[in-house]
Amino acid sequence: MSMFASTFRWLQRKRYQYEVTFSLYMLTPTEKFIFNSFLFLFFSMVIIAMTLYLPQHITFLTNRAWFYYNGDESAKSALTSVSPVIEAVAKETIAKAAVAGVGKEL
Repeated sequence: MSMFASTFRWLQRKRYQYEVTFSLYMLTPTEKFIFNSFLFLFFSMVIIAMTLYLPQHITFLTNRAWFYYNGDESAKSALTSVSPVIEAVAKETIAKAAVAGVGKEL
C-alpha cells in the first residue's frame, strides 16, 4: 500500500469517526452542511478571540502576579523611609519593658 493510499484511508477513518461521534451519519447532506458551517464559525470565532485577546490577558495576569510577588514600589519606598522610625520605637519599647521587668524582680 502506498503512502498516498494509507493517508487517504486514515483521513477516511477520521471522517467516519467524526460523523459517528456527532451523529452526522443520520442527517441529510443539507443538515450536515449547516451543522459543519456552525461548527466552523464557532471555532473560527474562538481562534480569532484567542489571537486578539489572549496576549493582552496573559500580560495582565503576569503583571498581577508580579505585583503580588514583589509589591508596589511606593509601598517599598514608604517602608524603607519609615523603618528607622520603627526601629527606634521598637528599641525604646524593648528598653522600657526591660526596665519594668527589672523593677518587678527587685
